[in-house]
Amino acid sequence: MPHLRAILAVVLTLAAASPALATAEHRYGKNEYAIILGGRAPSGKVSVAAHGGGEAGSEGFRLYLMAEPGHRRLMTLDNVNDDNILDSAPDAFHAAWSADSRYVAVTFRSERHIVTLNLYAVEGGRARLVEAPDLFREVTGRGIDVKTDGDMRTSVPALTWHAPRRFHLSDYRVFVLDDTALADKLGPLGKLSKREGGGNTIQFSAEADGELLPDGRVRMGKPKAGRFEELE
Repeated sequence: MPHLRAILAVVLTLAAASPALATAEHRYGKNEYAIILGGRAPSGKVSVAAHGGGEAGSEGFRLYLMAEPGHRRLMTLDNVNDDNILDSAPDAFHAAWSADSRYVAVTFRSERHIVTLNLYAVEGGRARLVEAPDLFREVTGRGIDVKTDGDMRTSVPALTWHAPRRFHLSDYRVFVLDDTALADKLGPLGKLSKREGGGNTIQFSAEADGELLPDGRVRMGKPKAGRFEELE
């Protein structure tokens, strides 16, 4: 799962930096809409670009669907704004387009060790936010609210496309919990480590193939265990 490994490496590298360098910032020019990593669609007709204000580039930050090759703004993308981003530099955001340019997955850090995955359907110059697949929810039956669930310390999802509607999803998470109930539930998709001083670190690592159905639902295959990290 090379995409997941690359994203995780960036997350850990940035998070390990000194507080002053822990975010990737960019000061945007007034009319600068910088295409994010992988942001240009295979069709060449649209792209995803970033723009923000202020010294750090985070004031009023948004991602935009752009018409190409004229690089003209079409619309802002939902669920990306100065309230849920950590970085502002365009290369801190990654887009993965389907081969037919009809879907794009966008990943970015919302906290130092938390990566958000948004999925959009793109058609007629519009980008519509659709429900992103969630392997942890598939396995456990519950989602995680990163703003309120302090037990989850790391979350790094990654999506790569196999075909216009078929994809591969990887999901890596780290939880710190007093009990082992989650590890028991995860089985081979989890790894338990005892913490010095008490408590447990529980890793969740899974991957699976999935498909976007015509009615907008997502069908996921059976998850299998991914790679676990050697945590200090």
